[in-house]
Amino acid sequence: MSLGASSMCPTQKRTLSCLLAGRVGKRPKQKNVQELQEAAVQLLNRHQNLSDLFLEVGSPNPCNLICKEYSGQQKGASQSPSPTIGGSLLVNELRRKAGELGVPVAALSVKMVVERLLDLTGHIKGDREQVLLNSTQRVQLSVLFQSTRELLSLEAFCSKLFWQEYWRDQKQPMLEVVYHLHTQNILSLEYMLESENGVRSWLMSELKALCGRTATEEGDGVPQQVLSTVVSVLVRAVFEETQDSTAAPCRRLSQVCRSVLDDMLSWVLDTLNCKPTLQSGQTTAELWVQMFDASLCGVSVSPDALRRFFIHSLTHTLTYRPRLKVSDAIAMQREWSFAKTCRLLTSLFRKLAVIFKVEELLSHLQQVLETHEVNWQHVLSCLSTLLVYNPNTQPSLKELLSRLLSSAFEGYDLENMITAFLLARQGALEGPGVFPSYSEWFKMSFGGASSYHGNSKKSLVFLLKFLSDLVPFDPPQYLKVHILHPPYVAVKHRALLQEYVSLTKTRLADLKVSIEEMGLYEDISGAGTSVQPRCQARQDVEKAISLFGSTGRISATVMEASIFRRPYFLSRFLPALLTPRVLPVKPDARMNFIDSLKKAEKIPAAQHSSYIESCQRERQRQQDSKGVSVVNDDDNPQEVLQVQLQEHRALLTEGVVTERCQPSWPGSPTLSIVFPERAEELVSQAVIQLHVDESIFSELHNKVVNMILRSFCQSLLDASRISPPNKQSPWASQFVNILLGHRQLLTALLHRMWDLLHNQGVSLSAAHVLGLAAFVVHLHASQTKCPKVQLCPPLLPGPVSVLEALTTALPCTTQTNMLFCVRFCVAAVCYGLCRSESLCDQPQQYNPCSLYKKLLYLIPRLMPDMRRLPVEASGESEYVGANKQGEEENCGLWKSVTDTHTTWRKSAWALWKHAPFRLLVKLPEYQFSFSEWLAAELRVQRSEDALSDPDRQEYQQWACQQLYLPSPVDKGGCAGDLRTACSHILNAVMDQKTVCAPTQENTDHRPSEAGTCLPDIFSRLQEIVYEMELTSRSQRTQDKGHFLLDLISHRCSVTSDLQSISSELSIQQTLHTWNRVILALPAVMLVTVKTGGGKRTLDCETLMEHINQYQRKGCSPAGLLPYHLTAHFLRAVLMASVSCDCASGEVNKAMSLISLQCPLLLVSAGHWWGRLSPVLVSLWHRLTDGQPLPQQLQVLADCHLWVCSSKDGVSCPVPSASPLLLAACLHCVWEGQVSGKGIRTSLEMLGQLTEQHSQLLVFLLFLCVTDLLTTFLTPQRVKGLQRAQELCKDILTVLVDSADWLLLFKTPCSEKGLYQPVAVVTSDEYTRLMPLAFYSLVPHLNSEILEKTVKAPGFLHTAVLCYSSLIKLFMDGQTPCPVTEHLTDQMDPSYILTRAQQVLLKTISLTSPTSLSQHQLNQLEALCVDLDPEVAAALVFHLSSSSLSPELDFL
Repeated sequence: MSLGASSMCPTQKRTLSCLLAGRVGKRPKQKNVQELQEAAVQLLNRHQNLSDLFLEVGSPNPCNLICKEYSGQQKGASQSPSPTIGGSLLVNELRRKAGELGVPVAALSVKMVVERLLDLTGHIKGDREQVLLNSTQRVQLSVLFQSTRELLSLEAFCSKLFWQEYWRDQKQPMLEVVYHLHTQNILSLEYMLESENGVRSWLMSELKALCGRTATEEGDGVPQQVLSTVVSVLVRAVFEETQDSTAAPCRRLSQVCRSVLDDMLSWVLDTLNCKPTLQSGQTTAELWVQMFDASLCGVSVSPDALRRFFIHSLTHTLTYRPRLKVSDAIAMQREWSFAKTCRLLTSLFRKLAVIFKVEELLSHLQQVLETHEVNWQHVLSCLSTLLVYNPNTQPSLKELLSRLLSSAFEGYDLENMITAFLLARQGALEGPGVFPSYSEWFKMSFGGASSYHGNSKKSLVFLLKFLSDLVPFDPPQYLKVHILHPPYVAVKHRALLQEYVSLTKTRLADLKVSIEEMGLYEDISGAGTSVQPRCQARQDVEKAISLFGSTGRISATVMEASIFRRPYFLSRFLPALLTPRVLPVKPDARMNFIDSLKKAEKIPAAQHSSYIESCQRERQRQQDSKGVSVVNDDDNPQEVLQVQLQEHRALLTEGVVTERCQPSWPGSPTLSIVFPERAEELVSQAVIQLHVDESIFSELHNKVVNMILRSFCQSLLDASRISPPNKQSPWASQFVNILLGHRQLLTALLHRMWDLLHNQGVSLSAAHVLGLAAFVVHLHASQTKCPKVQLCPPLLPGPVSVLEALTTALPCTTQTNMLFCVRFCVAAVCYGLCRSESLCDQPQQYNPCSLYKKLLYLIPRLMPDMRRLPVEASGESEYVGANKQGEEENCGLWKSVTDTHTTWRKSAWALWKHAPFRLLVKLPEYQFSFSEWLAAELRVQRSEDALSDPDRQEYQQWACQQLYLPSPVDKGGCAGDLRTACSHILNAVMDQKTVCAPTQENTDHRPSEAGTCLPDIFSRLQEIVYEMELTSRSQRTQDKGHFLLDLISHRCSVTSDLQSISSELSIQQTLHTWNRVILALPAVMLVTVKTGGGKRTLDCETLMEHINQYQRKGCSPAGLLPYHLTAHFLRAVLMASVSCDCASGEVNKAMSLISLQCPLLLVSAGHWWGRLSPVLVSLWHRLTDGQPLPQQLQVLADCHLWVCSSKDGVSCPVPSASPLLLAACLHCVWEGQVSGKGIRTSLEMLGQLTEQHSQLLVFLLFLCVTDLLTTFLTPQRVKGLQRAQELCKDILTVLVDSADWLLLFKTPCSEKGLYQPVAVVTSDEYTRLMPLAFYSLVPHLNSEILEKTVKAPGFLHTAVLCYSSLIKLFMDGQTPCPVTEHLTDQMDPSYILTRAQQVLLKTISLTSPTSLSQHQLNQLEALCVDLDPEVAAALVFHLSSSSLSPELDFL
């Protein structure tokens, strides 16, 4: 040891770290660890304090011990000795000292640690208000415990001995010190709890003191962390299931921990019972309530243990101090609602319930109620908390109440009974948004014959005895409920109920509560304030009127009050209702309510008369004082009309009975007042607009229309009860004719009829259906007087008859509207047949053919048994007259419709067998053709069909194969011709797809293609086509394909009669639909095999003509068939060829003919060959048993191989194929190349070919020009404009010395020479736009190439023709302008036209006069003189040999 260190003053203490640091700083070289350790021991021998040594060997960094972070110690490790070194030093010294004293090292170390710990906390002994260490103490304690852990690791410290010494010396240890001992693994809290008897009481006091700490005081966050750790240990010790949990020490520890947890929870609950003014206690207990959080101890405690802890705590809370009786709970329950419950208690219940389902909580609550004495305040507050915070509690509580009541009445158990009532009342306290009111619950539980007590007298007596026992304790509001909504009692037991009512009224009288003054809708089960009787009566009136307006009925509460609470009803309710006022002309809800009460005889006649007189006086008073004009009620046209309709109905019944003349209805003048516009107009000369999506009439008009329709239906029922329609007077016809005399009324009627039939058919009763059906029949009978109807939106083309318009409101697309439609049509046709029985010569007058056809469609579809019974009558040729048998049949038919016990199926069966019904089908207009059947079937939505998939397949096969295929053509069938059937199906599919095309007007009313029966109809088509194939094979006829192509040709020719753009769009839509249809059919149907000269050869003429004439118009992009269509056509050729004598030879001939006459198919085959090759090769090998590919198909393969080689830069011979085919293959490969370098290399290779291959470059230019035009016409391809222009310019660079490319831009096809095939490759629109392409390319050529191009023979002639055509396109508005965000000048038509003029004028100036003949010059001048005089003048000036001199130009 150095002299400097030993000569220091004894009072000046230096730490060991400073001494060691000084030692290192004074010596030039650091000694090894052993020498340093010896020096330290010598230093310790010189009277150093061992207690201070515990602080010296640790790190002085003040880190937060709670978080157990020692980063600061590690950071200072370079400046202080290692703790291991310090620990070794300390152990050596302790051993030396223990040897001197003759004691164990562990005992000495324990003594030193206890002394140091007491020094740190010694000043707190007299002041226990401080329950936490300060920051300085916490740092020193951290250093001390770190050293202690090192001693413990070196087996120089005994933890259990330390606790004995520390507990003996420190009677009240600080909980935070114990917490650090536990968290730093020096001594576990479990051991401390079971080691000493006084630990439990000490822990309780420490926990309570710690809960008093707030988060704002010193040690922010420390109380929560200490409490969380302690609670985790306690919960784990009590509720964690282990193998040795049954051992005695574990049981003792569990008992101690459980008592601590229970006592702390009891302390919290005791705090809650204090007065509300003592908020400090509740704040103190709040910190312990926060410990009931699954996230605080969820890491160290298993979920099962946590659930057991929460269940135990909940049980303890519910059963804590059950000092209140049930009678107290009944009386005080109103004060225990959620709003009045202590916030801390509700927070406790929320935290305990968060990890459980509502069903589990209520089940446990029931178990506690059955097995324990409970604290009713806590139980009911818990229930309120669950109801408010968990919306799933209401249904679970209802189930619990149902179980309790069932159990109570089964065993006559009062405990379950009172429990159910208390729980129900508690739920009702929280309001109707949380749980039904008590009155509603009481009525639902005991108000019906099927209630719990309704099965026996004993149950009734049990209930009434229970309610009677509650009377002395029940609050008045519940007694009122029991009186106003008494339990159901059979008539013979009424005396029992009267006894209870008398007892209850006596109790209410003692409480000075009047049952008579209570309102009808007063909240008698909640906690609301009372309302004055007069105000309550007005509130009752408004509520009753509101309910009447929404339901159309007098509420049951009002009806019951008129009987059971008659004094209040007469003295309070009616005076508030019958307050005098000025009555409105149009009855409002109050007037209707008063009228309903008057009709129900609930308002005394004298009181009602007095009310009417008072209202009249009030009206007169206002008229006299303010000059208000008031209309008399007697002049109200609506009321007058109602009276007239009632009188007409009465006279009608009398007329039918006495068989007098029909009663007349004098309603036309009244209708003219209600519908004043155009009352005398001839309706038959007008067209009615029927808006199917909206109502355009006022409420008054709608009410009048409903009144008229209702009166008609009622009159029809009254008349039909006495006699069938054929025996009735023509009152219905006169009724309808009067209505037809008012156009506005008829319009409103049709709107209402449409709404009823289309939107409300399901809700109509049988009487409504029958009345409306008869009304429609009479409208049909008076169709000559009816105007035409235009549907808006136009669902039908042009104006139609009233019947057709209303028939449109009866779709047959789903099961729901099918069922309503068949009900309505059966009623209408039955009524029409019965009505027209006396009109033998004109059965059509009362039998609408459209409704009859719907029955022909729906009855066999919905009733399979009807398919076996033909609808046509056998051997009967005349209409059945009014003979006796016919009358009997009509009576039976009419009875089947009007009988309320008869279903529509029975009515339909009777109608189907009715002879007149079956005779109608002989008339042409009543025949339901195959085409009509297909159209109806295609509208059915498969997902909502009345038939399942197998049933629908069976029905459709029956209709196609058995019904329509063998039927004659004049009866709507096919006469056994499969082609006719196939044509009908194809036309129906095409028409359906056209109808389903989405437009803005018909989107909501047209059936969408998705989900229809189209797949099923396709299946029927394929069945017929397969049968045709078998038939053709057996008959050896192979001309089956022509009729398919003839069909599409006919449809396209009809479409092409329209105007230009619309014609093109229609053709494209038709072709798109046709292509989808034809792809579903066998490809072999498209090519014919003809027989001639003993040979069988292919005939592709019709197919090629179809492609050239129609398919090229629908290509997108132009000049290229879709892949699937191309493959289908080529498969047709291959599959048909195997029926010929030489399949390979016929394929070669067909492909050669296609190359010459159908270049579009050739170009498409070359373009798609990469995808076609595996398909066609595989098909050919399957068809020919592996024969080599035909030569022409091999040529396609060679061309594709050649272009792939040229793309890779490999030079190989050009195949001997059509230049157009080579160009198509090369163009296809170029489309996939991003870089233009490879394309230019290929062009250089092509430029070196002989002149016989120059046609390839010209065709290639044509295909690239087509791409260029596509960028103008297709917005999606605008970005490819520059690339298309570059390709065209690169090709023109190679063709600069040739004039053949100019032939592409010649207008007549005859002038194109060798390049005529391009005219039938692209569409007519692209051909018209070729001048636009010409001037989109030429002005952008560089000057050198442009100069050479201008000098090419025929360039000027072509340029002038293209310029004139471009001007015409511009003037006609046919130049496309792409709609894009990045529109450049190169795409602007006006810019292109300006550049075209500049280039043309320059070309004219550079052209020699000898380049054009005089005839050509005159032709061009005449062409341009009107379009562009400047160009015409330039032509004359520069190229005319006889042009004038400049001087004479002025003459």
